[in-house]
Amino acid sequence: MTSSGFANGGEVETLHRSDRPLLMAASLAILGRGRGDPCHRIASDGALWRTSMMRSGPVTGRLVQIDATTVGVRAWGDGAREFVDTLPDLLGESDTATDFAPEHPKLVEAHRRLPGLRIPRTGRVFESLVPAVLEQKVHGIAARASWRRLVTAHGVPAPGPAPAGMRVPPTADAWRRIPSWEFHRAGVDPKRSRTIVTAAAVADRLELAVTMPPDEASTRLRAVPGIGVWTAAEVAQRALGDADALSVGDFHLAAMVGWSLLGRPLDDAGMVEYLEPLRPQRYRAVRLLEVSGQAVKPKFGPRMAVTDHRMR
Repeated sequence: MTSSGFANGGEVETLHRSDRPLLMAASLAILGRGRGDPCHRIASDGALWRTSMMRSGPVTGRLVQIDATTVGVRAWGDGAREFVDTLPDLLGESDTATDFAPEHPKLVEAHRRLPGLRIPRTGRVFESLVPAVLEQKVHGIAARASWRRLVTAHGVPAPGPAPAGMRVPPTADAWRRIPSWEFHRAGVDPKRSRTIVTAAAVADRLELAVTMPPDEASTRLRAVPGIGVWTAAEVAQRALGDADALSVGDFHLAAMVGWSLLGRPLDDAGMVEYLEPLRPQRYRAVRLLEVSGQAVKPKFGPRMAVTDHRMR
């Protein structure tokens, strides 16, 4: 893997060349929070625009897949150089599937067809934590609407020539200072808003999870009241690039895994038992099912309701 780049004022441009296949858009898709995400946008020309609050400041990045192993990147803002320096992790260069040896035909075929699918590692723990908390026990539509409203209101404008409406996520201190009534207006109930504010107060300690083994990182995250196994796994998948982080407790996941691989639904315990032979690559198996289009879940049975917490 090689990268080369140059700086031009507040702009940094680089060319990232990998020594193996790379599916940029599919790999980074898990970082987006719906089509209206103000921090993650796919433009009409196929470019991926992404904003982040790096340690060095806000950044807007534009990533374009040039060929099967090459991505061109331009970045603007105080965090531009740091964004480019951490680009290999974002593009999954530290992710490896050498010990992934599935036996199920669907997984074998998906792995063969998608050698460039990677698990990205943003390194931004708190930035991944907030939207995960917003998604706790509510419909994704409602969670994404809350994220859009709060980031638009309390984030900062995206540096550079970003598409209209893009914002940089608020800092931990800014999240901590959002009043309760603002969370309520955004459809966030008191339990989730308290979890975000509590986590924001110890954000520096949470960021240290990137230096820890997976079990220790999960323990660090779950020490915050309101953060459980599911939320910690969602953060680990994105911020830590953990290819084994299984979202136990997800409303749909166990049933999807069961129907896709066994032709019948599973509960959480059954899913954990069935996927155990794939450790430490269980989350990779889930992503392969999703991206390959082989994820199956019949549309019957109860569905999670879209609850409007503003009416409570």
